[in-house]
Amino acid sequence: MTTSPTHPPTTPTPHPKRKKALTVLASVVVLSSLGWAAYEYFVASHYESTDNAYVQGDVVQVTPQQAGTVLAILADDTDFVKAGQILVQLDPADAKVALDQAEAALALAVRQARTLYANNAALQAQVTLREVDVVKAQSDITRAADDVARRQSLVTALAGNAAVSKEELSHFQAQFSTAKSALAAARAGALAAREQLGSNQALTEGTPVAQNPSVLVAAAKLREAFLATQRTVLLAPVDGYVAKRVVQLGQRVAAGAPLMAIVPLQNVWVDANFKEVQLRHIRVGQSVRLVADVYGKKAAYQGTVTGLGVGTGAAFALLPAQNATGNWIKVVQRVPVRIRLNPAELAAHPLRVGLSMDAEVDVSQQEGKTLADAPRAASSVTAARPAMTIANPANPVNPVNPVNPVNPALDAANKDVDRVIAANVGRAR
Repeated sequence: MTTSPTHPPTTPTPHPKRKKALTVLASVVVLSSLGWAAYEYFVASHYESTDNAYVQGDVVQVTPQQAGTVLAILADDTDFVKAGQILVQLDPADAKVALDQAEAALALAVRQARTLYANNAALQAQVTLREVDVVKAQSDITRAADDVARRQSLVTALAGNAAVSKEELSHFQAQFSTAKSALAAARAGALAAREQLGSNQALTEGTPVAQNPSVLVAAAKLREAFLATQRTVLLAPVDGYVAKRVVQLGQRVAAGAPLMAIVPLQNVWVDANFKEVQLRHIRVGQSVRLVADVYGKKAAYQGTVTGLGVGTGAAFALLPAQNATGNWIKVVQRVPVRIRLNPAELAAHPLRVGLSMDAEVDVSQQEGKTLADAPRAASSVTAARPAMTIANPANPVNPVNPVNPVNPALDAANKDVDRVIAANVGRAR
């Protein structure tokens, strides 16, 4: 019986090409990891980005301050309007009638006040006259007292003599009583005249006709009526584009009802909603690179962080989350970060409210604050020009140089008040 020779086990030799490929792959993985770590440490860690960012802007509502019927609409959706431009004309007939009534009431109040001032002189003369009556009555009572005393002495000295009869003595005594009554009446009349003069002076003392309380009340009503006529013309409060026009011709609108909106697209900003874990390095004043979906990466914007929201969206929601419940699931919250855009870039590539943006914040600079500590400079929206005074809707007042930069309509109302008072006050008092 023969046996086969025993062969020792052989170890397979690695393939040279496979070994080289694995070495290259391992090197690539190691180098990629090192490169990624270096990029994360030196580059990516200096930026925070989000695609949850949207363009926001002021939506200025145009609402009437009084009810009226729409006669004309002079701006439509997508139109660009300038501050002070007429947008809507309401029927001014009722307001004009009320203004005429207020002017007549002021004129009447001025003339009635003039009558009060004129009565002061007449009442003063009446007081003087009553005081003369008192003096005369005192003279009469003195003379009557002397007559009675003289005849009384004669009756006593010539007792039984008929030179002075008792009837004559009684007659002079009656005159003396009448004189005393006349003195009391004269004094009462003088007191009544002085009281009447004081009452009239209380209505006029210390103020001219134009500052008389009744005149001031009528003047206030005239200002109210005058402003009502001005408010029949609705003006654009800011420069911007018309949106959401809902008013129609012939419509009866109520005070405060929204008619249209003005959106100043030259003052839009971006609200970027970062996760709460991204906020630890974001500061006010950091630069931001933004890309709008509408233009793509070819039109990048350079912005600046101007503020961080004081709460998450859930905190200010209409129905806030109820986290103190049994079925609780943690959801990463987001906080809005406001970003100001470069006006020149915004003018070159205009944006619309609500457009999507990608925001990347450079957080390498950490000198800024996490919360603002002072109000920002007033924008052209918050510092909008006041409503212009429109004497003639076809020829509005120049909005660049109004008469009164605080309230030109009230300035015009004051001029109308002065005109009515000057026409009815007569000579100065």
